[in-house]
Amino acid sequence: MRFWEPIQHRLSTLAIAKSLKHRNYRLYFLGQLISLPGNWIQNIALGWLVYRLTDSAFLLGVVGFAGQIPSLFLTPLAGVFADRINRRKVLIITQSISMVIALCISALVLTGQIKIWHILVSAALNGMAVAFDTPFRHAFLVNMVTNKSDLQNAVALNSTLFNTARFVGPPIGGFLVALSGEGICFLINGLSYIAVIISLLSMNLASSREPVQHASLLKDLLTGLRYAHKELPIRFLLTMVIATSFLALPFQVFMPVFAREVLHGNSQTLGFLTGAIGAGALTGAFFLATRTSLVTIPRVIAISAFMFSGGLMIFSVSNIYLLSMFVLMVAGFGMVVEFASSNTLLQTIVDDGMRGRVLSLYSMSFMGFTPLGSLLTGSIAEFAGVQYTLFGAGVACLIGAFIFLSKIKVIQQAIQFNS
Repeated sequence: MRFWEPIQHRLSTLAIAKSLKHRNYRLYFLGQLISLPGNWIQNIALGWLVYRLTDSAFLLGVVGFAGQIPSLFLTPLAGVFADRINRRKVLIITQSISMVIALCISALVLTGQIKIWHILVSAALNGMAVAFDTPFRHAFLVNMVTNKSDLQNAVALNSTLFNTARFVGPPIGGFLVALSGEGICFLINGLSYIAVIISLLSMNLASSREPVQHASLLKDLLTGLRYAHKELPIRFLLTMVIATSFLALPFQVFMPVFAREVLHGNSQTLGFLTGAIGAGALTGAFFLATRTSLVTIPRVIAISAFMFSGGLMIFSVSNIYLLSMFVLMVAGFGMVVEFASSNTLLQTIVDDGMRGRVLSLYSMSFMGFTPLGSLLTGSIAEFAGVQYTLFGAGVACLIGAFIFLSKIKVIQQAIQFNS
């Protein structure tokens, strides 16, 4: 690793990348750098494949529901286990499961055997793996970044990495679908998981602490719920994330409809629209990586929520390609700043003994409630149309932002008390 030393020295002097001085996090970062674009390449192919096979906005919502509803039930339990068992081993297992599923769907598409029920089953199975992967991954951050002062930067870099992939992956996915079909996209994603698995296996982690005596699974779960409810910053943040996830995040499953029916484009149009969200999100992630004060973050969350809802409302009524691209960038910025800022506060203020459980509630908030919103909005879109449906969701999200704005002072006071 000597080749890395000069680069590491330079990065350690930059506030935006200071968490990369931790070797284990650096390995994780590099693995995700390779793998995450594959996820977004597959996401584009999945949406296009479903709409090509069914021509149904409702089934787009159903597939989104099947892929994320396991998080509503499994993620809180996964959070309890994340405070009990080896996090790295579980992550290796979940990443391996997702890899196998992607390769199986690739084979079905490439051989012309794919059916909608295959997609629904694979989405549900992958959703189960993700339901465990996400809280373990969030809780594992403290094992990789041992200096708590670097956690905020690591969260922001994670968001930067995720949204770089969101920016780069969709246009590539759209191009590959147009060039070779959806199967190659699933194949690329399946192979990309190898990088993450290798990075996890290569880490040198500190020895585990002495085993802690735990109560029953149910009692530990209830303890985590009571803790999250008692701590005001956690309660308000989770409520805001749930509302936004339920009302606004389902907009992403309808991108194929806007690309083909509203803007009269093709799979490449879909890729560029999703890439525009990624461009805004990436800008937001860089913005967060340079921030150091926690006290101002609640106000940042409120402003970003207004940007997110406003961007969705304008996008829903736009039939102009360039305007749609621009407002999706605004929405993408607001979306990632709102969610990553919430994650940053939670990572900083939560007690270590409650980390897995609280972060599982955060994961459940945006992963478990989004499928419920997808099912609801997909049903409404069948008779009201996707444009009216998305506009109504934006209005509801705007109201939620105003409610959160009224809680800012209380949240800031609680943050200062817990600092």
